[in-house]
Amino acid sequence: MSRIALVDDDRNILTSVSMTLEAEGFEVETYNDGQSALDAFNKRLPDMAVLDIKMPRMDGMDLLQRLRQKTTMPVIFLTSKDDEIDEVLGLRMGADDYVKKPFSQRLLVERIRALLRRQEAIIADEAGTPEESKLMVRGELSMDPLRHAVTWKGKDVSLTVTEFLLLQALAQRPGFVKSRDQLMDVAYDDQVYVDDRTIDSHIKRLRKKMRQADDDFSAIETLYGIGYRYNEE
Repeated sequence: MSRIALVDDDRNILTSVSMTLEAEGFEVETYNDGQSALDAFNKRLPDMAVLDIKMPRMDGMDLLQRLRQKTTMPVIFLTSKDDEIDEVLGLRMGADDYVKKPFSQRLLVERIRALLRRQEAIIADEAGTPEESKLMVRGELSMDPLRHAVTWKGKDVSLTVTEFLLLQALAQRPGFVKSRDQLMDVAYDDQVYVDDRTIDSHIKRLRKKMRQADDDFSAIETLYGIGYRYNEE
């Protein structure tokens, strides 16, 4: 049973969404501000967090920033109806997905299940496949799906589930272009629609993390109007 942390200062949302998630078989922990959630996470991390952005004591952006210092667990943001800046900023800070308020609880459940499935797929070991064959090496890049581990020039790079999947999809075939639609299929379920801006934000965040390991990182190339390509260095 996956444990989902729901963090929102709206008690009606906490009550209704937690009831829905529990009915779907999840274990739910609720918090009405970011600081309370962080205090609890420092003792025990959930499997996934669903965060509102605007909250007292500590908002969702600050909470996400602190979480990303120590965990790559999936995070979904709940954003205001018309606040596109929050969506883009949240993705660039390391959120895996976002759902706009007011939202369909069924949609939220599907987004949660999609991210958990992808996290499980990353670490799933295929029957009869030697563990060492799981390691993917492309030039200076090394990716180990079993351990959700990435290194560049020997330096560890901490990626979220979505970032890992996007990098894996690009690096599997160096030199070949992946369109944004193809990358959407990698990172999201067919029934979940996201726009180009979402993929672009994840790629920007991914590049930023790789450049923290190497200022000269340039393996991910943008082909404007087409998509992205991984060039083996």
